[in-house]
Amino acid sequence: MGLKRQKSPVRSDPDLMKEVQKQLRLNLRLWGTTKEAGKRLKSLYSEEAQHLKDLMTRTLTLGESNSALVLAARGMGKSSLVNTVIEKLEASGTLGEGVVVRLSGLLQTDDRLALKEITCQLKLENATANKVFGSFAENLAFLLESLRCGSKETSKPVIFILDEFDLFCHHRNQTLLYNLFDVAQSAQAPICVLGLTCRLDVIELLEKRVKSRFSHRQIHLFPEDKFDPHYLNIFEQLLELPDSFPSKLLCVSQLSSDQPQMTGHMFMRAQSLFASEAKTNMLQGISVLQLCLIIAMKHLTTIYEGEPFNFEMVFHEYRKFSRQRSTMQSFERPVVFKAFDQLKCLELVRSVDNNRGTQREYQLVQLMMTPLQVTEALGQLPGIPTDIQQWAASSLG
Repeated sequence: MGLKRQKSPVRSDPDLMKEVQKQLRLNLRLWGTTKEAGKRLKSLYSEEAQHLKDLMTRTLTLGESNSALVLAARGMGKSSLVNTVIEKLEASGTLGEGVVVRLSGLLQTDDRLALKEITCQLKLENATANKVFGSFAENLAFLLESLRCGSKETSKPVIFILDEFDLFCHHRNQTLLYNLFDVAQSAQAPICVLGLTCRLDVIELLEKRVKSRFSHRQIHLFPEDKFDPHYLNIFEQLLELPDSFPSKLLCVSQLSSDQPQMTGHMFMRAQSLFASEAKTNMLQGISVLQLCLIIAMKHLTTIYEGEPFNFEMVFHEYRKFSRQRSTMQSFERPVVFKAFDQLKCLELVRSVDNNRGTQREYQLVQLMMTPLQVTEALGQLPGIPTDIQQWAASSLG
């Protein structure tokens, strides 16, 4: 049976690959929010879901305070399971006047930001606008007290969801955790504190005074012990492209009435596109100056065996190269620093921890590519000046 498909322009190019990657990432990001995912998680972790439901229900209906940790590997569905339980409580009317406060250790990097976010989600900005608090505990107590409508029994219960819980353990003195667990233990207000983390040793990260106020209730989510058909169906849904997508597969998109069969060349070209590194592709669009900074950081990574470095060290390597071996234009420090900052925005370079209070030029950073990746990427870039190629290939910075 002949193909009826009309001949169309071949789109097996990096732009199409970016569209495929974007769609697959969207599938992954939205998977935990779909009804199918919620049903799947609830059936898979029925006992754990019931445990979470009981904890929150006692807080919402009886004014009982609780705390617990949900522990599982990344991607197991911790957040999705908690969200599914909360949605069920809301649908059944159990949530009622209860308030859900969601915090993330990736966003609220210190207790000041966390308290500001709590105030915002509780919609109490106006109540605290003209207030001066002596301590974190006093501020938090005021926020919870503001939710009361007379007695404790008529207080609005609050459910705190702390995603990436282990990162909160690195906050100064663990003030936020101490006060939340203290309120829960002393039953000052009806709250339920749920920490979500992939760190199995997270209890050991807690300070002694914080640990003594935690209930030590832990809920573990373990993966299935079999590769059942439903698991395969999930993979199929995650890899599915919408009907509106330009083409389903790179090889199939090249078929036409003139070329009805797939060839080895089609597969080889598609494989090279699938195997390409995103960061390697990004190097094709950067300036020569930024390329020099990447090479300088490659040498620093090799010399210091992966240890972090700062801009001043990178600038020193760049100036040494431009003075001794390069015929290219030498740029001044402000221009070089701006190019360096753009590499950080592109996430080719990232800052490491413990940079607070340090001047930007001396903040420690790491190159997000290995020296081998840099070398392979440079080999694929056309038109690189010879002296830069030689510098990149040299064993010393």
